[in-house]
Amino acid sequence: MSRVSLIWFGAAISIAEILTGACLESLGLVYGLIVIVLGHLIGFLLLMLAGIIGVKNKEGSMRSSALSFGKYGSFFFAILNIIQLVGWQGIMIFDASISAQGILNLGQTWWCIIIGVLTIAWILLGLKHRDKLNIVVMVLLLLLTAILSVIIFSGIKNKGTSAASAGEILSFGQGLELSIAMPLSWIPMIADYTYKAKKPVKTTFSACATYTLASIWMYVIGLGAAVITHETQIDQIMLKAGFGVAGLFIIVFSCVTTNFIDAFSCNQSAFALYPEDKIPAEPEGRPGFRQRIKANLPGIVDTVIGTIGAIVFPMENITGFLYFIGSVFAPMISVQIADQFVLGHKKTDIKVDGVASAAWILGFIIYRILMNYDTVIGYTIPNMIITVFITVVLRKIALRVHTPVKKLA
Repeated sequence: MSRVSLIWFGAAISIAEILTGACLESLGLVYGLIVIVLGHLIGFLLLMLAGIIGVKNKEGSMRSSALSFGKYGSFFFAILNIIQLVGWQGIMIFDASISAQGILNLGQTWWCIIIGVLTIAWILLGLKHRDKLNIVVMVLLLLLTAILSVIIFSGIKNKGTSAASAGEILSFGQGLELSIAMPLSWIPMIADYTYKAKKPVKTTFSACATYTLASIWMYVIGLGAAVITHETQIDQIMLKAGFGVAGLFIIVFSCVTTNFIDAFSCNQSAFALYPEDKIPAEPEGRPGFRQRIKANLPGIVDTVIGTIGAIVFPMENITGFLYFIGSVFAPMISVQIADQFVLGHKKTDIKVDGVASAAWILGFIIYRILMNYDTVIGYTIPNMIITVFITVVLRKIALRVHTPVKKLA
């Protein structure tokens, strides 16, 4: 497994993914599994397309969005992505602190601080040291998560597969949206890790496939815990499984490795707002502590704000947050797909692309309207189809308007 794939494996091994899988409890085991696999296959396709756009333009995700939306248009999405990343840091730290507190009572605030500090330490580790430590941590997470999966699905502790649910009752389409939403949230980040690779397309495929398979696994653990054992609290699942300290390791370091990706992408989105000559250079060799802080300052600030948010605000229910992500980034990637793969749109020096902006605004509005209707295919798929169509039509209209009419001889 390549270094990039290992990073994306770490992104998927996440308490938030397990909890989102548990939200599908009301669908039952069979329909829940169908929703998870189908949603992630759609998410895989979207991640791949987003990654290839970055590869084609030899730029990170947010800078690549300038091809469709213009320079200042890409700034808008970079800012939205930073907001999303701060939210994810808070959610991840909040979920992990609650679960860790259930195993070892130190106080939720202290657990938030511990996880936040560990995340910043992980960010500031040199690349060489982080890669070696990452391999060790990922292998341990893989083994422990595999054992946890066996315990949950053995049915020894609590037999039965009743779909009775005390939580929110979801339709198939709503469940599909929750399954798509998690991969969709990584679209503004995937190219940040793959566009500089020696074999960028192969690396993109490997990273997306690794994330997709691991994410499916996490969702299934959550679904299985909810449906089979009727237990959705991760700390209680791990205590019943006899994990103890091993459970703490999974909870804390799965959060840290995922938060590192959020922090790195926050760096990339923040630097997309900088002039080219003002972007801090990546540290080479054995950079000093100040160099590491300078090169990772946006990610460090992101982690600090997320930690404070986890301490101050309740973040138990993230479904509204996931739907917000879908309504923002589904039409964004739809416009880019239309431009890159349907129209072959060329990059210009325009500050704000009015056509792309109008298509995105319409796509955003349509997504929010579609949320009022329960369809078997959810909101993302129809929204993307409509937004691609709108983009193509508006581009063709704009081309005709701006094409000078030849005078008759």
